[in-house]
Amino acid sequence: MSQEWNIRSRGHVCSICQKPLVDRSPVISALKETPGGYDRFDCHPECWKVGERDWEPFSQWDGVYLAPKKEERKEPLKKEDAGELLRKLMTLDDPAMKNVVYVLAVMLERSKILVERDAKDLEDGTIRRVYEDRKNGDTFVILDPRIRLENLGEVQQQVVALLSGTKTLGEVAGEAEKSEGEAENGGEGSDNAADGADSGGDNLV
Repeated sequence: MSQEWNIRSRGHVCSICQKPLVDRSPVISALKETPGGYDRFDCHPECWKVGERDWEPFSQWDGVYLAPKKEERKEPLKKEDAGELLRKLMTLDDPAMKNVVYVLAVMLERSKILVERDAKDLEDGTIRRVYEDRKNGDTFVILDPRIRLENLGEVQQQVVALLSGTKTLGEVAGEAEKSEGEAENGGEGSDNAADGADSGGDNLV
């Protein structure tokens, strides 16, 4: 699968029986890996237990369904911009922005906007982390790029520049490509920023 990240919205009816999910009731959510990305399933626990499946979930977790509510008081501007920027970058699907995408996800997790639901080690040696939006239930499957400690400060500065509007996406993407090329030429030998971190990023922000 070529995509390094993916967004899937939470359903409002059971994926198996097609009956509406009830506000604040238990729900089982799962992701099915497909050639084009991931399909999301949100089910009543009893339906999930008895339902027949010929596939194994990429990720699965227990949660509580929260019905959509009317527009509430908005969060501080910076938090909202971070969430909007994350969604925009994931839609663009530019590999050069993988570090920025990951740091944004960790920032939103620390702000209690996202919660990490799972982390999957894949056969190619990469890690995909599954985050869920606490408010609307959207799922984000994000590549953990294993950012090196010496590169972390630069990535954080790029995030700040994008949030403040002092740099464009094109400018940051160009910087990221240049830094990645220099890192490849410089070889190995540095620790990853994510080494030893819990929930995918205790050393990041």
